[in-house]
Amino acid sequence: MRIYFASDFHLGIPDHDSSLKREKLLVKWLELIRQDAGEIFLMGDIFDFWFEYQTVIPKGFARLFGKLAEITDQGIPVYLFRGNHDIWAFDYFQKELGISLQRKPVIREWGGKRFFLSHGDGLGPGDTGFKFLKRVFEFRPNQWLFNWLHPDIGTRMALYFSRRSRYANVLRDEKEIKLSGKIDVSKERLFTFAKSHLETDPSIDYFIFGHRHIAADIPLNGKSRFINLGDWVSNFTYAVFDGGDLRLMTFKHGIPEPLPPDNLP
Repeated sequence: MRIYFASDFHLGIPDHDSSLKREKLLVKWLELIRQDAGEIFLMGDIFDFWFEYQTVIPKGFARLFGKLAEITDQGIPVYLFRGNHDIWAFDYFQKELGISLQRKPVIREWGGKRFFLSHGDGLGPGDTGFKFLKRVFEFRPNQWLFNWLHPDIGTRMALYFSRRSRYANVLRDEKEIKLSGKIDVSKERLFTFAKSHLETDPSIDYFIFGHRHIAADIPLNGKSRFINLGDWVSNFTYAVFDGGDLRLMTFKHGIPEPLPPDNLP
């Protein structure tokens, strides 16, 4: 039985038709991997924005919800790590879909290998502005206040600021690529965090993150590896652990394919 990891689907953007096309591809992938999956880890940012009001949930995503319910009903555990775009996920996934919601980093072990799992937002040095905003969003009185906004107003506001933030990240990445030819993942906050964590816990074999939309598989030392899962906006990448080794794969063309080395930083 294999363990699957995928992250950063950002369903809902940039428009309905594009999002629906990606959702259908995601559902096709889930239908395929359910044949041999022991556990499935969705490592955050399934949606570009998600907020569970007391009596309503965001419109759309019916195909995805139906497939996830089928998988959990089949007895396959599915885990969702809250990312910075679905930080306001509460109990809907557990109650309606049987998905276990993870709010903090988790350490798991399979086949004698230890895995550090997290979406990745807020980890590592710096980025104090985002860390402050994250505390603001997680502050329960602020969640209660947002709950009183009409869903149409709240969703449009959140999507507006989400897109502005993403556009800034894209510009930063494009600038780095122009200067150096590629993104130097070894200078990323999550890479720095993983190296620092090994100093206190050298038992970790794999650090698996999402968040940065970069598909990466980089040795940290002779034993440990840093894995970033990429995304399902442009890369359509995921990782699979078969009990002995972990590989980065792509489902961009609707079939599982190893991610070409040229696609890795």
